[in-house]
Amino acid sequence: MGCQLVATPEATTYLGPHDKKVELAEAVDGPTHRRLAGWAEELGIHLLIGSVAEDAGEPDRCHNTSLLFGPDGSLLASYRKMHLFDVDIPGGVRFAESRTCARGSELVVAQTPLGTLGLSICYDLRFPELYRSLVDRGAQILAVPSAFTLMTGKDHWHALLRARAIETQCYVLAPGQWGAHDDEGLRRSYGHSVIIDPWGTIIAECSDGEGLCVAEIDLDYGARVRRSMPLAEHRQL
Repeated sequence: MGCQLVATPEATTYLGPHDKKVELAEAVDGPTHRRLAGWAEELGIHLLIGSVAEDAGEPDRCHNTSLLFGPDGSLLASYRKMHLFDVDIPGGVRFAESRTCARGSELVVAQTPLGTLGLSICYDLRFPELYRSLVDRGAQILAVPSAFTLMTGKDHWHALLRARAIETQCYVLAPGQWGAHDDEGLRRSYGHSVIIDPWGTIIAECSDGEGLCVAEIDLDYGARVRRSMPLAEHRQL
């Protein structure tokens, strides 16, 4: 049997100047997104599109939205990115995602044959309380599609993803964009898509460049990890 769940990175359908992204934004049932749904149906898979530009009904901003399609092409869930990447790192990244993106406000989990999937996007990764809330809603697998910057990714990507897996005792699926995204090569994404198990072990990873990683999700293993170290029972806050 081939892959049952396929996940793509953040900004799957467009990654470039953000003003243009707002111009290209579509409704969830827009033509580009219907085409993606058709691929899910054609391949008979659950397809998580890491994010698209969703029309927010505002002239200057859109939503950064994950879309989960079922094997019949139906939209099973959508999640609008809650934590927006507004940073000014001396000598490094300077970016204000909130200038062109409207903030989401709802946590989203969805049922798949592999387990209950909790949705998040990129910068959400730095806020562990979001993932604890997803687990409280039943999440067994956490999706973190990203376009993590090269500068922060080389130091923080693996550490943060492994921490989220260890503290939640969930599988983590983190497909990441890689490479330069403008003509000057000033914006670069780190890549290194990974799949991490509930013990925090990286069980599949892409190296630099384009690629894919594949792993099996074993919910029985996750249950054994939680039984051996019952963090949920020991929580005091």
